[in-house]
This record gives sequence, structure tokens and C-alpha cells, in this order.
Amino acid sequence: MSLYRPLTLAAAIALLGGCATIPKPLTGNYASLTTADAQQGATANTRVRWGGEIIRTEPGPQQTCFFLLSRPLNSQARPESGKDGESQGRFVACRAGFYDPVVFTPGRKLTITGTLQGTMTQRVGKYDYAYPRVAADVVYLWPRRPIYRNVYNPYWGGAWGWGAGYYDAPYLYGGWDGGDDDE
Repeated sequence: MSLYRPLTLAAAIALLGGCATIPKPLTGNYASLTTADAQQGATANTRVRWGGEIIRTEPGPQQTCFFLLSRPLNSQARPESGKDGESQGRFVACRAGFYDPVVFTPGRKLTITGTLQGTMTQRVGKYDYAYPRVAADVVYLWPRRPIYRNVYNPYWGGAWGWGAGYYDAPYLYGGWDGGDDDE
């Protein structure tokens, strides 16, 4: 038996194990509360790890507040894509400092860790909505993922057409992290 086979197996296991880990800034123990639980009150000073899609980013003189549409987190603590408009409500997370709204744009995925500080009421349309408010310790902006579309290429595979057919290609025109990613 070759020495390369066990080394290859060990490298493959390490590589696959690295794919399913939570980023270091997001690790820790947190309460399993939902935004609906937090809207009912009596959860102040509870440590949470929540995530979702940015609705808007509001920088202020001392802090920046992120208004988020809450989504469930996957095994890596990344917010999952909403299916059929599914959401877990809304929340607001505020952190000291300036975060550029051009970088933290609507639709981007964000995971935060922090402490619940009750609720704050703001209008959503003509409705007064009680946003659970989180004093964020960590604001983790997830990198965008390309969306892959099934593309037909009759010339792929050689001059005689062997191998021609469909393959996954990145959708380059406006196709970044559009909610149809690999989660």
C-alpha cells in the first residue's frame, strides 16, 4: 500500500471538516431565542447569535444600526436563503463605529452576536413594528457567492461535438448571492 493513499484520505477529511465550521468570531454559546420570543419581552441581557438579510443600514454619530430580515442559520452560522418569502421576523442590531452602507447593502447576508436590549418601535409602512434590539459585539458580513446557471454550449468538448451539452456556469450579469445559492 502506498504512503500517498492515507495522506490523501487525511487531507480529504481535513478539507471536508473545514467546510462545516463556524467562523471563529461567531463561536460560543447563545440562547436559542427567536425574534418572536424577543418581541414578547422578558429576554433583556440574553446573549444571541442571529442572522439575516440586510434591509437597511443606518450609520449614526456613535454607532451603526442594521435593520435585518431574520433568517434561520445553517451549520456554519450563515443565514439561509428565504424560500417563498419565509422569514422569522425582523430585528435591529447596533454596533459602535461607522459601517459603510455602500458595503452593507440591502440583501447582503449578515450574522451578529450580541446582547438583547429589549425592543424599539419603528414604522414599517403604516404599521408600528417592535424590533428586538441587539447590542452587537460581532458583525459578520458574509462574502457574496456566485449564482450558477445551467448553460448549454454546443462547442464544449472539441471540434466533433463530443462532450457538448449543459454545464454549470457562473451567472455574471447581476447574479451574485441572489438567494438561489447552494444552501
